[in-house]
Amino acid sequence: MARIGIVGTGFIVKQALQVIDDLRGSKPTGCAVANPLEVTRVLTRRPLDSVEGIRSELLTQSVDALIESSDIVFESTGDPLHATVVVERALRAGRKVVTMNAELHVTTGSYLAGLGYLSEADGDQPGALALLRNEALGMGFEPLAYVNIKGFLNHNPDPAEMKYWSERQGLSLVETTSFTDGTKLHVEQALCANAFDAAIAEEGLIGGAVGCIEETDYLAQRARKLGRPISDYVQCSTAPPGVFLLAEHPVSTTLPHYGPYEKLRTKGGAAYLLLRPYHLCGLEVAKSLQRTAAGAPPLLNNGEVPRVSVAAIAKKPLPRGAQFTHAIGGFEVRGSAVRTVERPDHVPIGLLQGARLKRPVDAGQIVDFDDVELPESRAASLWTDELLPRVIAS
Repeated sequence: MARIGIVGTGFIVKQALQVIDDLRGSKPTGCAVANPLEVTRVLTRRPLDSVEGIRSELLTQSVDALIESSDIVFESTGDPLHATVVVERALRAGRKVVTMNAELHVTTGSYLAGLGYLSEADGDQPGALALLRNEALGMGFEPLAYVNIKGFLNHNPDPAEMKYWSERQGLSLVETTSFTDGTKLHVEQALCANAFDAAIAEEGLIGGAVGCIEETDYLAQRARKLGRPISDYVQCSTAPPGVFLLAEHPVSTTLPHYGPYEKLRTKGGAAYLLLRPYHLCGLEVAKSLQRTAAGAPPLLNNGEVPRVSVAAIAKKPLPRGAQFTHAIGGFEVRGSAVRTVERPDHVPIGLLQGARLKRPVDAGQIVDFDDVELPESRAASLWTDELLPRVIAS
């Protein structure tokens, strides 16, 4: 029985808890037989009596209690500053850590991954792309593009609209805004680029609105021009909420017109398109934890060097003294993928929470370290002292 300690009390955690409980209460099949899970503690910063939907006996505010009662720690707060501290302690204590927190990975994950077992879980788009990539490589495909599907984007959404949609979907305002303005997307694709040794074709990604996902020959062509796989996205309102991989395969010359293969082609025939038409977030966490308990290697993490980062771009003119209560999911800045070596002065958006501007910033401007006063944090120290020097040295 693998003991699971959980960090966070949001909707992902509650879904994961439900699945783990259901698996324990049902007739075990497959990997659930060999790798049963038991949640022992749930760490929260909130008052214990304010947490709903989680059994009170599981709740704790003690990181030590979480670690001592766990074999594997699952972290899903979306807060890279808090997560950095907790995950580092867990790893240094010899615990395996699985996350659903791409924000953590692109902020300090390249340091944390060197301390022990650290993996993003199945369920969100990076995990879905990692699973699809593993399947593709196992069949002899050579990836060209790792593609995230977005149904809707608005780089500067209206706060009232975000409040409406957050209440309708049962998500926080911060989550809803981050999903809508593209920050979450850019964080996820930065993680994929670093994890899969891929590149971004240009600052801010290529993107593009398409009528169907088969209209993506241009992404395969850009990857070939660059000479390496790329991490990117498309906006397509008719596509399922999943991910896809553009790839090439030698079978294209040996069996160019074989029906089952030919039907996987993009419209212009530039690549094969392998689709995973869903990502189920918290519902997929349990199988990630079961694999970890069975000794499987990490599915993906940010690698040793954060070659791709996520900068903060001002959505509007920001005055001197403006403070970022929520940089990720706020209404002041949005995230945009950049090549770290080309933007060494940028502040990763995950570090900006609680920061204050020392001087005005124009709309569309990337926020640099000289622009802000950052609150002290372990994450900020790791970026400036450990991670940025790795990028420059590489």
